[in-house]
Amino acid sequence: MRILIVGGGMGGTILANNLARRLTGELKSGKARITMLSASERHMYQPGLLYLAVGRMTPDELYRDQASLLEPGIAFHVDPVEDFQLDKNCVRTKSGKTHEYDVMVIATGSRMHPEGVPGLAENAETFYTEESALKMFKRLQAFQGGKVVICVGVPHKCPMAPLEITFMLHDYFKDRGMANKVQLHYTYPIGRVHSLENVAKWAAPEMDRLGIKYETFFNIKEVDGANKILRSEEGVDIPYDLLVTIPSHKGMEVVEKCGLGQNGWVPTDRTRLNMEGRSNVFVCGDTTNLPISKAGSTAHFEADVIGENIAAMVKVGTTVREYDGKVFCFIEAGKDRATYAMFNYENPPDPKEPTRAVHWFKMAYNKLYWVSARGLL
Repeated sequence: MRILIVGGGMGGTILANNLARRLTGELKSGKARITMLSASERHMYQPGLLYLAVGRMTPDELYRDQASLLEPGIAFHVDPVEDFQLDKNCVRTKSGKTHEYDVMVIATGSRMHPEGVPGLAENAETFYTEESALKMFKRLQAFQGGKVVICVGVPHKCPMAPLEITFMLHDYFKDRGMANKVQLHYTYPIGRVHSLENVAKWAAPEMDRLGIKYETFFNIKEVDGANKILRSEEGVDIPYDLLVTIPSHKGMEVVEKCGLGQNGWVPTDRTRLNMEGRSNVFVCGDTTNLPISKAGSTAHFEADVIGENIAAMVKVGTTVREYDGKVFCFIEAGKDRATYAMFNYENPPDPKEPTRAVHWFKMAYNKLYWVSARGLL
């Protein structure tokens, strides 16, 4: 069986390693073959960008060589896909090569899209790329006080990012002795401060305690950079001195260009994780259109299910497991306190009081990520 994995992020990497270990004998005998196509020879620890933006990590800590993270037996190529030809069971890459498959997994991830709001890309700071996170850190260093507005678009990668950056900015300015010179103002598109109700019930009192203002039912319409005003579709104007955004995201351009799904999100069966209408095409991580968090843990848990099912297809001819919507997210509540949210399709999260212990567990995971990417954690 020819197994093709498109995308070398967390989901694709964990899946490839999972399959390589499950199919050791089949790879040696030639019964199975695993190929990964990636857009980069480097693998980035994306959650680290949040820490880079506030000066708590450096760029070199974010990367490893992708090939070093993969099990033997995986054919790895830095040659991004430019065309999906699903009816022919093949893809065409940037180099002009064609790769045929019996089973394919699309794990191409997502991209931020601040350009969708007039004035947002030009006037707001963000942290979803190395370049933008470094730019944000330098802007924070130079900031001498005023109103910092954190505006949120949906959907976006990492469900807890809006809350985390808000609480981390509070402690950042406190540590600089600027707590009395900075007013944090948080906006969110629906009628509470987070999409997950229990997370919102925890976060709103935390914001009240810290003196962080918030505005709900605030859908970003435009940014007037000349006058430093953020405007909402609901008719609310908020002036700012520094604007930070968690912008809305789209799927990757190749997925959108090939018409595999609206805005680059591939229609995906919520339990089998196959592309709707395609039993031999699976979708992992941010690329799905599932109404669940676009998070590293989501990709991890989905990769475990897809790996077990593809291995079973090779060995016994059928899938054996379903995905239950499991997600686990740490929530940084400042520079040295954190909590977490664990949930699935049936059970909502129930975050507890933040503690130093959970924060240090999160810090340890930052280091253990590379073990996790190998599928060993």
